[in-house]
Amino acid sequence: MSKTVAILGAGPVGLAAAAHALERGLSPLVLEQGAAVGHAVRAWAHVPMFSPWRFDIDAAAARRLAAEGWQQPDPAAHPTGGELLRDYLEPLGRSLSPWIRPGRRVVAVSREGIDKVRDAGRGAAAFVIETEGPAGPERYRSEAVIDATGTWFQPNPGGAGRPVPGEAGNPAVSYGMPDVAGAARARYAGRRVGVLGGGHSAIGTLIALADLPGTSAVWLCRAATTARAMGGGAADRLAARGALGLDMARLIAEGRVRVETGFRLAAIAGSGPIRVQAEDGRSLDLDELVIATGFRPDLAPLREVRVALDPALECPPALAPLIDPNLHSCGTVRPHGAAELAHPEPGFFIAGMKSYGRAPTFLLATGHEQVRSIVAALAGDAAAAARVELALPETGVCNGPAPQPARAAAAASGCCGGPAATRADACCARDAAAKDEGKAGCGCDAAPAAPTETVPAAAAACC
Repeated sequence: MSKTVAILGAGPVGLAAAAHALERGLSPLVLEQGAAVGHAVRAWAHVPMFSPWRFDIDAAAARRLAAEGWQQPDPAAHPTGGELLRDYLEPLGRSLSPWIRPGRRVVAVSREGIDKVRDAGRGAAAFVIETEGPAGPERYRSEAVIDATGTWFQPNPGGAGRPVPGEAGNPAVSYGMPDVAGAARARYAGRRVGVLGGGHSAIGTLIALADLPGTSAVWLCRAATTARAMGGGAADRLAARGALGLDMARLIAEGRVRVETGFRLAAIAGSGPIRVQAEDGRSLDLDELVIATGFRPDLAPLREVRVALDPALECPPALAPLIDPNLHSCGTVRPHGAAELAHPEPGFFIAGMKSYGRAPTFLLATGHEQVRSIVAALAGDAAAAARVELALPETGVCNGPAPQPARAAAAASGCCGGPAATRADACCARDAAAKDEGKAGCGCDAAPAAPTETVPAAAAACC
């Protein structure tokens, strides 16, 4: 009898894990809290994806679907969440339906007959996964577990890790990326709407709001500058992601989006209209507030398994230095798999967006590589588990400041101070560097600084 692998979540990464498991002769058991596959994707079906189809389809899933006559979408096209569902996840779900149990929300994972403290016999004991749903409480057994439940239904609050006074349950507050141009249009059109956040979700929502007639959109950016949020622009290797920053800069310049930087939410008064107050005493009157400050993993079901997590990001410790937004803000991280995602609990892995904890830089292709490696490890193929089979797109730039010597060296090369500008409001690299450091900027005609280290030839192009 083949080894049973319980896969928690029937989103893109969970379904990819099931396809890899079947190719490896394992028996997947996919437990999904929604009524159908792609439960979380349905909540952002209106959102265009940064990555084109060629980065959105798992290789094992594609092989399975192709054998059933499926036609792969144009690899260069950028799907919306709804198109991802219609053209990929739903056909894949039908192909995997014998192994999927929808309507099962996982509430606990444990070892059969062994609590978290006990060592003896731990690796040989089966996992027990407890679920709740329309069928009532149920228990499933497996030899391994891959938690791919994501983070979508765990949005971060508007305060510093906690809801601010007046936030919880407020009918004028929404989270994530509401469909402001579609299903939720009546709620936001012609209204005063604030969007709190500094990432792509906030920018995408603001761009959609700016197109609504009579809507007044305010960007409540918690950072002191919007430079980091603007991203790589034309230099971004994921063109759709770079285009967001360019569109946002244009809307700000045209006065269609108002910006309040350094706005750290302190309280919300009222329930529509509302008054939002910042820690520095500023206040704004709004009709609606969208909080787009990221997501966090739900760790409650994992209390009885031995999970090792970074204390800040709540991701596997080996992954933390690669994705920590305090250290860098590149939109990708090198491919990684079973070795980096292993936990002290044998046979247990967290994959997909949930594996990144509170970090915001996840790309779908990374999750596919994760589960390919994990399933190979569970099947006993250590060589395949260690192998890298993915080349990720680069951002083109890192938004955070480089170490000072490297930045000074870059400024010394080229006719106007280094490679292409990394800020929408900068004319060249030296100007961008100065503005990133909170200075006024130097202008492209300023004399370059003396070099402090060797600059690679690729960095010496004129902007």
